[in-house]
Amino acid sequence: MPIEMPKGLQFSVDTWTPFSRRKRHHFLTHAHKDHSQGIITYASYPVYSTSLTKTLLLQNYPQLDESLFVDIEVGQSLIVKDPDCDFTVTAFDANHCPGAVMFLFEGNFGNILHTGDCRLTPECLQSLPEKYIGKKGKEPKRRLDYVFLDCTFGQFSKKMPSRHMAIQQQIINCIWKHPNAPTVYLHCDLLGQEEILVEVSQRFGCKIFVDKAKHPECFNALELTAPEILSQDSCSRFQLDGFPKLYEKAEAKIAEARANYQQEPLIIRPSAQWYACDEGFSQTEKRRIERPDQAVRDLYGVWHVCYSIHSSREELEWALQLLAPKWVVSTTPSCRAMELNYVKRHCFKNQGASDDSLWKLLDIGVVASSVAPDVSNKSLSGLSGIEKTFESYVEPLSEPIVISTSQRKRLSASPPSKRPVTLFGKARLGLQYPVLDREEEEIVSTSSDHADRVSTESVNASFQQDEVIEMNSVKSLDRESSVDLKETKCESTEIKKCANVSLIGSSKSYNANLRKFYRSMNVPVPRPLPSLVELMKLNKRAKRSI
Repeated sequence: MPIEMPKGLQFSVDTWTPFSRRKRHHFLTHAHKDHSQGIITYASYPVYSTSLTKTLLLQNYPQLDESLFVDIEVGQSLIVKDPDCDFTVTAFDANHCPGAVMFLFEGNFGNILHTGDCRLTPECLQSLPEKYIGKKGKEPKRRLDYVFLDCTFGQFSKKMPSRHMAIQQQIINCIWKHPNAPTVYLHCDLLGQEEILVEVSQRFGCKIFVDKAKHPECFNALELTAPEILSQDSCSRFQLDGFPKLYEKAEAKIAEARANYQQEPLIIRPSAQWYACDEGFSQTEKRRIERPDQAVRDLYGVWHVCYSIHSSREELEWALQLLAPKWVVSTTPSCRAMELNYVKRHCFKNQGASDDSLWKLLDIGVVASSVAPDVSNKSLSGLSGIEKTFESYVEPLSEPIVISTSQRKRLSASPPSKRPVTLFGKARLGLQYPVLDREEEEIVSTSSDHADRVSTESVNASFQQDEVIEMNSVKSLDRESSVDLKETKCESTEIKKCANVSLIGSSKSYNANLRKFYRSMNVPVPRPLPSLVELMKLNKRAKRSI
């Protein structure tokens, strides 16, 4: 799922939720369903997209009103009128699927590039304004404030072949090497793989059978982009097939051919996903997929080709070096941009200014931080793990900002409704903060007296068990320790009295920085068991008495 744009911006990109509906302008990068999910319910005028994206979308969602859309084509710039501030938006080719574009927003909020889903190549970057592209060893004349980046394969360390090379050197060659295959099944039913079907049809002079009933979206897309390659003959040598139950179908087709003493069909799946995931592979397959520039046959008889409509990690790093943005935000929550080397080396060292126009518009306050500006790789890996627990939220990530004393005074004088937050802690769907900063006064209540009795009995039972542990652990102590034990029992009695009242809340026994860290993640600070705390105190007293 794409992420929501920050609260202070007046536009949304590829999100259709109650929060994004409150935006005044909506942009759609391409027609894939994961980017248009919810559009039936939450779409409102105006929705900016290319005319091809609009047409593909209306085929999938005929109940949508065409009047909702405003056309913007590749290379075209529009001035968007807005009550807060007018801004300019320009569309650029995303090299992803038919009609897919990147959007460049320029206004008093700064300069923001939203890539949508993309495969960044030299051709893609060269189409951007020259002022935003740096040269070797030199920064661009004007830096982008934000890049919302497609990091789908941000962890794919191997070098991916270009789409053209994957088609010519792997798919075409694989077909040439199997001239006796009576049928060639191309698993290319995804919007964005039409180029493969066109190249195969032109190279071998054959049309391709696409079953409209089984693959309506692919058939409709080909009718718009390449109707001349479509065949109505179900016996055609080249046929399109889909991914669902791929391996079951492949085994069945090959087994049938062998049973009838016929030549085996050729089954080709162009996808980078198989190369990116190494689970369930034999050692032989793992060695072979280390070479994504070669077609690989798996144990089921399927030939895999590394064909990707998303950028590899190498391509992302290369693009960021040229663009040199101030901040990078991943549009794919499962893989954070903070894992990229460029972000670690450059973005985390930048110190945002409290008077920055972009920060003001995003309505994000800054807070003082005890964290050193130099963020180590170890700490980053820990933060990336924390981010995975909040995949349903979205928010730009950045280094906590160190501010001056005068800035602290201004922040402390701000009204309570403008609660200063870090970019890590801000709720990413524009939701209100849950009340998680309550201390010991928070009370746990149940809906019935019976539940209260059960809760109290279970708590008392646990305390009795804790007392047994305490007694066993202090038998070896001397008489002076036994005096402390009496004090401990008295304190434990007081704890039991309030046990059913204060079971939830942060503990003051924790370091202040640790409590602040937990609150920034919108989760309560865990509290230790009271019996454990008292046992620790008892051990300390025993050590002092020795």
